[in-house]
Amino acid sequence: MKLNKRLIFEEAFPFHFSAPNASIFNLPEKVLQFGTGVLLRGLPDYYIDKANKQNVFNGRVVVVKSTGSNVNAFAQQDNLYTQCIKGVVNGEKSEAYNINASISKVLSAGDSWNEILQYAASPDMQVIISNTTEIGIELKADDDIFALPPQTFPAKLLAFLYKRFQIFNGSSMSGMIIIPTELIVENGNRLKEIVLQLAAINLLDNSFIQWLQHCNDFCNSLVDRIVPGALKKPEQEFFEQQAGYTDALSIMSEPYSLWAIETTSQKTKSILSFHQTDETVIITADIDKYRELKLRLLNATHTFCCALAYLSGFNLVNEAMQDNVFNHYINQLMKEEIVPCITGEKITTSEAMSFASQVIDRFSNPFIEHRWLSISLNYSAKIKMRCEPLICSYAEKNNTVPKCMSAGIAAFILFMKPIQLSEGVFYAEANNSKYKLDDNNAAIFNEVWIHTPIKNIVHKILSNEILWGNDLSSIPDFAASVEYFFQQFRENGFKNVIAGSF
Repeated sequence: MKLNKRLIFEEAFPFHFSAPNASIFNLPEKVLQFGTGVLLRGLPDYYIDKANKQNVFNGRVVVVKSTGSNVNAFAQQDNLYTQCIKGVVNGEKSEAYNINASISKVLSAGDSWNEILQYAASPDMQVIISNTTEIGIELKADDDIFALPPQTFPAKLLAFLYKRFQIFNGSSMSGMIIIPTELIVENGNRLKEIVLQLAAINLLDNSFIQWLQHCNDFCNSLVDRIVPGALKKPEQEFFEQQAGYTDALSIMSEPYSLWAIETTSQKTKSILSFHQTDETVIITADIDKYRELKLRLLNATHTFCCALAYLSGFNLVNEAMQDNVFNHYINQLMKEEIVPCITGEKITTSEAMSFASQVIDRFSNPFIEHRWLSISLNYSAKIKMRCEPLICSYAEKNNTVPKCMSAGIAAFILFMKPIQLSEGVFYAEANNSKYKLDDNNAAIFNEVWIHTPIKNIVHKILSNEILWGNDLSSIPDFAASVEYFFQQFRENGFKNVIAGSF
């Protein structure tokens, strides 16, 4: 039997499943959500469902499916789905199952745009959430906002807001809270800017533009949770055997979650009451510190470790974490080198160390197959954005060289040694296996490796200001430290050097 409403009414679930009660289907629709993707279902919809089960937010979600028109899978399950939350918490394996009833309806933008616009007349509708990927928040100047539907998400949003303005005669109380979750810095500000540009292009009246600017709260937000999506077939079969029902919409996510929402409005905070039921929903006037924690302790750690882990023979992140030597290296990198670089007025040492410990749990998750080679995509750009500021900060603050960072950069240089060019793509080799150098700067590394004596490779790459924006070899003793590990790795192997150095 498929997961459906009847099972909710019959309460036919294993005791360890978090299931809603039947009254949840009578809650008003408060949220319009653009996107059916697993990130939205695994994070914002998770928080809304959790709050509804505790009688706090008491509102459901109308979902707009922008691509394609098939919404049957949702309708067949009464828009219910199971979220399998699997991972590591405080060093111990954790597993939970949550039946999510936050979604009331899924509508196709292509087939049901007029019905979607009717929600503009609902006084209960207060919040708009989106995740249309980074390319979804872009200006398409010739997009017709009166089309059925408009092509782009910003134009669809503008059409909805204009309809609402007209229905409520520009009442200040009819404004919406708009929270994009796309992975763009200042995503709310960017979306607002595009919507205002589209309003001007479409010659919408000034009173609407004033309402748009001053009565709607476009919130920057930051989301963080790995939601791989569907379970693998054996895991799905085991889960359905436990559950006693089938679920074509089930998703898996890690336990860790964060939704940081930036606003100064107390009204917005009051409406987004689901934050009261989970401390990882953070509503604050400045979300920069949460972005910095994620960028430096999660993303930069991945980047520093990527080449070193892969060249040491680890294909998956959790494989590296099972190795005591490599686990120790990652802990030392984060807690002794990165944490001191980011703590100060905004981020306390306690906050940074707590986040680092959570990162260790996340990296250790045996249920997620996160490949080091996937992390190496656009490797040099990631070094520049995520790691270079930390190298400079550490040297400035400590007047010495960051040892773990130096090893990571030395491994990166060795990782970026092309051996073959095929149809415009560079390949390298390690552990008797070829891998693609999926990096826009691969040709630069190729030139260095071909035309530079081995003893000058490190200096040549570190001093390349095109790559890094400055000369990393000018940092006192940094080039020498990278050169040391570069030679050690070549002569003694990666695992041996890590074991003897950290």
